[in-house]
Amino acid sequence: MEFIYLQSGGGDISFLIPMALIFLVMWFFMIRPQQKKQKEQISFQDQLEKGKEVVTSSGILGKVNKIEDEIITLEVNQKTFIRVTKNAISKELTEAIYSAK
Repeated sequence: MEFIYLQSGGGDISFLIPMALIFLVMWFFMIRPQQKKQKEQISFQDQLEKGKEVVTSSGILGKVNKIEDEIITLEVNQKTFIRVTKNAISKELTEAIYSAK
């Protein structure tokens, strides 16, 4: 009776190549677009200025009245002001609502 032993030649490399390809695809389709989106959001928040109409991530519409470091005061109605963090201002919602004008 003969025993046949199967040898996997180059086992390490044949395992690493598909794993590297999977990582590359995940980076290209998931991580890279998210990083790009995050950079655009930060750039948008840094360019905020008084008088600009914005939308918060919770959907509150307002006009920038005052900027103090990371706190923004929004005028939501005549003589009605709210304070929100700069991170609460949403680029996507602002563009969606105010780009149609």
